[in-house]
Amino acid sequence: MKKILFVICCLSIVLSFGQGDGSNSEQEVILDSLYREDQFYVGVTFNLLLNQPKNISQSGFSGGLHMGFIRDMPINKRRNVAIGLGIGYSLDVYNQNLFIGEEEGTEQTIFSSLEGVDFSTNRFTTHLVEAPLEIRWRTSVPESHKFYRVYTGLRMGYMYSFKSNFKQSDNQVRQTEIDELNRWRIGATFTFGWNTFNFHFYYSLNTLFNDEALIEEEKVGLNTAKIGLIFYIL
Repeated sequence: MKKILFVICCLSIVLSFGQGDGSNSEQEVILDSLYREDQFYVGVTFNLLLNQPKNISQSGFSGGLHMGFIRDMPINKRRNVAIGLGIGYSLDVYNQNLFIGEEEGTEQTIFSSLEGVDFSTNRFTTHLVEAPLEIRWRTSVPESHKFYRVYTGLRMGYMYSFKSNFKQSDNQVRQTEIDELNRWRIGATFTFGWNTFNFHFYYSLNTLFNDEALIEEEKVGLNTAKIGLIFYIL
């Protein structure tokens, strides 16, 4: 009986090794020839306000968080050139000295500079739904997910939420409904990098406020720019 049990154990060990070898060899042979790359993204950025009117400047740290899904659609046989189209979400904070208030007795928005005024907080926060459109080039192959990439394109979005928050020791002003906002956003994007770390740049092609937003007859305008890192997941 002991001999029979010994033989059965030996056969089990041999069969298990044999099955393991076959599985590994099969995995080595099978490759996804129709692979897609970089379909989920998460990014963090440092935000800038450009083309500022007189006496308007940034203060403190302004940052952003971005995430979404991009459908990768290769357009050549090697699959290293593709078009990407997707949907995403963007949260951005801008600390600056542009005061946004409301005239008493009316709903007219007031824009002014806080230069020389003591305050603890003055920032506006935006939430956007975005649609990235990219032309993608990379050095990818089916065997590895580590490669160089260069992506460029446009990012169209809609600002569904805006909040301006001004605080002093004994005063607070919040504004959310501002007619002078350009809620439809469009920007140019450029991303390059290797493997995990990729540098990302964004520049808005239209101003944050329309021509009706004025500080003493000077247009507020403001173009936004974002510089940071973006991480891709298959």
